[in-house]
Amino acid sequence: MDLAYSPEEEEFRARLREWLAKALPTLPPKPSPDDWPGRRAYDLGWQRMLHDAGYAGLHWPVDAGGQGATPTRQLIFLEETENAGAPYVGANFVGLLHAGPTIAAEGTPGQRARWLPPVLRGEEVWCQGFSEPDAGSDLAALRTRACRDGDDYVVTGSKIWTSHAEVADWCELLVRTDPDAPKHRGITWLALPMDAPGITVRPLRTLAGSAEFAEVFLDEVRVPVANRVGDENDGWRVTMVTLSFERGTAFVGEVVACRRVLGELARTARENGRWDDPVLRRRLGRLNAEFRALWRLTQWNVSEAEASGGVPGVGGSVFKLRYSHARQELYDAAADVLGPDCLDLDREWTLDRLSSLSYTIAAGTSQIQRNIVAERILGLPKGR
Repeated sequence: MDLAYSPEEEEFRARLREWLAKALPTLPPKPSPDDWPGRRAYDLGWQRMLHDAGYAGLHWPVDAGGQGATPTRQLIFLEETENAGAPYVGANFVGLLHAGPTIAAEGTPGQRARWLPPVLRGEEVWCQGFSEPDAGSDLAALRTRACRDGDDYVVTGSKIWTSHAEVADWCELLVRTDPDAPKHRGITWLALPMDAPGITVRPLRTLAGSAEFAEVFLDEVRVPVANRVGDENDGWRVTMVTLSFERGTAFVGEVVACRRVLGELARTARENGRWDDPVLRRRLGRLNAEFRALWRLTQWNVSEAEASGGVPGVGGSVFKLRYSHARQELYDAAADVLGPDCLDLDREWTLDRLSSLSYTIAAGTSQIQRNIVAERILGLPKGR
C-alpha cells in the first residue's frame, strides 16, 4: 500500500487549486440555512460548475458520466476543495455519496445511464428512505411493504430521518417484498420518484432548529419494477454496498473540515488567552493526532477500495466508529475554547457542535460498528 501521491496526481492537484482560485469568487451568496429550495439551487449550481469544469464524478465510471479516475484523485479533490472553503455536496449528498455510487456498482446499464448523469450535472437530488420509526439501528426490521402488481410494486409504510426529502426528486428506498423470509432476505432496493401519487413529506425540526430531515409517508405508491436495483429480495446485499460507501468514503471531506476547524480553534485560543491552559493544549494536540490518524486511515480505505473495484471494505466501520467520537470531542473542545460564546446559535461552531451529537447514531450507531469490527475484522463469535 502506497500512501504517497504520484507526480501526475500532484499535477492534478495544482490544476485544481488554480481552478478553485478562479471559480470560488464567482459564487453567489449562500442562502439562509432554512431556505431549502434556495440551498438546493445553490448546491446544484456548484455541482454544475464542477461538471462543466470536468471535476464532477471523478472516480465514477465513464459510462455514468464520470471521469473514470482513481479514488486517489477523488481524495485529492475532496482535500483541496475543503481547504479552499468550497461548497460541499449539500442537498445532494445522498445522490453523490450513497445512491449514485450504489447504482454505479449494482445498477443495469440503463439505470446507470438514466440516473447518474443528472446527479453529476446538478439536475436531480436524491434522499434516503432507510430508517423507520421502529427500525432505526436494526435496519433489517423495516416494515414498509411492497407488493408486486404487474409491472409495479405497490408500496405502503413510512420512513423517518429522510434527509432533504422536501427538495428531492428521487429516494433510495428499502422495502420488504417477502414478509415470510428471514428479515435480512426479504428486502428490496427501489428508486422511488418523489412526485409519485401517495407520498406525503413532513419536515422534522432538529435540536439546532434546522429542518433537513423529514418523515415520509407512503400510501399505496406505485413504483415501476424497472426501478429495482438488484434482484427482488436481494436488497440487503445492495444496502451493504450503500452503507460501505456511506461509512467508508462519504465522510472524507468532513475529516479535512475537522482538521481545519482544529487549526481555527488553536488560533482562537491564542487570541482569547485560553492557550495558556496546558490541559487545553494537550487536548488539542491529542485531537490533532487523532485527525491525522483518521486521514491516514481514510487513505488506507481509499487504497483498499481502489484495489477492489471501487467499493470500500469493512475498514469503513473502523473509520466511522472513531470519527464519530473524535468529532464530538472536537466540538466539546470548541466549547472549552469559546466559553459562553458556545451558546450562541448564530455561530457556525455552535450548530456544528449540536449536529455532532448525531454522528454516533447516523450511518449506523457506534454499537453496530463495534459489532461489525468484532465479527468481520477480528473474527469474534456473534453475540447471542
